[in-house]
Amino acid sequence: MTMKTSGNATAAATGRGETSPALRLGLDPQDYLELTQLLATYAAVVDAANWDAWCAMFIDDCIYKLIPRENFERGLPLATMDFESKGMLKDRAFAIRETLFHDPYYQRHVVGAPRVLEVHPDRIVCESNYAVFRTKLSELTTVFNVGRYLDTVVRADDGWKFASRLCIYDSEMIPNSIIYPV
Repeated sequence: MTMKTSGNATAAATGRGETSPALRLGLDPQDYLELTQLLATYAAVVDAANWDAWCAMFIDDCIYKLIPRENFERGLPLATMDFESKGMLKDRAFAIRETLFHDPYYQRHVVGAPRVLEVHPDRIVCESNYAVFRTKLSELTTVFNVGRYLDTVVRADDGWKFASRLCIYDSEMIPNSIIYPV
C-alpha cells in the first residue's frame, strides 16, 4: 500500500490518499481546530448558563434563530426564536436571568464535528448535528431538542465569532416554552 505524503492526516489514516472536505475547500487545519473549539465552547457556555459569554460569542450584527426543520426547508420565515443583533441576545440573557420564571433544569449539549460547507479568507460556513438533553430536578434526563446547526463564523480581532447561527430542530413538537438558547 502506497500513501501519499501530503501531510494530510486523513490520507495517512485511510491509506487511500483521500483529503478531508475541509482541506479540499482550502480550510487551514489551525482554523478547523479553532472552529471546533468555538463550537465546543458554545455548548459549554450554554450548558453552564453563562449568558454574558454566550452573547460575547457573536458579532454585533448577528443572526440567531431557532427554527423548525419544516419551515427552514420550505423557506418559511417563522422561527421559535429570532434574534437579529447582539443587543437582542443581551435582552434575552437579561430576561433569562431576571424576568423569566420556570422550573429549574439543566441542559447538556452533544455536538457533532462540523462539516465545512464554504471557506472564505475570514468566513466559514459549516453544519453540525446537535442533541440537547434536559434534566429537571428529581426527574430523569430527557431528550429536549435534536437537530443541526447551520453556522456562519467570521474571524474577529479576538478569534472566530458567530455571524449567524441557525438552530434547525427536527421535531415539529417542542415543549410549551423554550427558555434557554439551544
